[in-house]
Amino acid sequence: MAASPTHFSISHDHSSSTSLIHLQNQSIFSSKDSLKKTHLRFPTSSRRKSVNLQLMASGKTPGLTQEANDRTYDVTIDRENNTDVFDDMKHRFLAFKKHKYMDNLEHFKNLADAQAPKFLVIACADSRVCPSAVLGFQPGEAFTVRNIANLVPSYESGPTETKAALEFSVNFLNVENILVIGHSRCGGIQALMSMKGEPDSSSFIQNWVITGKKAKESTKAVASSLHFDHQCQHCEKASINHSLEKLLGYPWIEEKVRKGSLSLHGGYYDFVNCTFEKWTVDYEGSRGKKEGSGIAVKNRSVW
Repeated sequence: MAASPTHFSISHDHSSSTSLIHLQNQSIFSSKDSLKKTHLRFPTSSRRKSVNLQLMASGKTPGLTQEANDRTYDVTIDRENNTDVFDDMKHRFLAFKKHKYMDNLEHFKNLADAQAPKFLVIACADSRVCPSAVLGFQPGEAFTVRNIANLVPSYESGPTETKAALEFSVNFLNVENILVIGHSRCGGIQALMSMKGEPDSSSFIQNWVITGKKAKESTKAVASSLHFDHQCQHCEKASINHSLEKLLGYPWIEEKVRKGSLSLHGGYYDFVNCTFEKWTVDYEGSRGKKEGSGIAVKNRSVW
């Protein structure tokens, strides 16, 4: 049963410099009990003008192609500039639709039916490191997973979304390349290098970046005399190779690499100097190495 309309209004309380949101009438979630009048206080700047807004929640999902002008509500997010922060995003999307989607309609129709990317990209979640923007990947070319510090967990560890992406892209999409991309000034690597001892059990960040513990240890072994920033830079690159080594610990990845149907690559994006360093795992050379002693690489280049 669809929810009854719910009315919201915002008024300005001049005595306390707060905005009051009044919720009246029916519950949003189809409850038979009416929702009593409730006051929620949000701090506002005394410089801002009074805002009056009414939101009608119909309980129905609007069509995906509904025009922005048909919206039943209008929220000003950036009050200082009196603009909606989604305005630029809207214009970029409409430009994409006009100049990319419509000009390549057949391609996008094919993508609607199936995808066959050549790459799995494992990149950092850092907002400055977008693989599509930096490397020009187009829709359908790269299956991408992004996490803090572009880390790959070991095969033996518990389930993660990164491991799910590995399984899906390698075993179902049959990608031909896995590219692990690290980058300069990585906050995740800085967090890893700053840790003293074992991670704090209450910290999600520490319990994730500890995945790169071996990269930290190898960095400390050879670069402990360097400034902390240089240690982090060393670890940023070391962690990429440790992740590539971990990938070879996945039986179904190692099998495809051995047969030549899958290649593993590392990449390092320095956004300070705008350079990109790329290399490929030398599987035959890596086989002769003792487990945990690193990997052999080939085809190293800097762009």
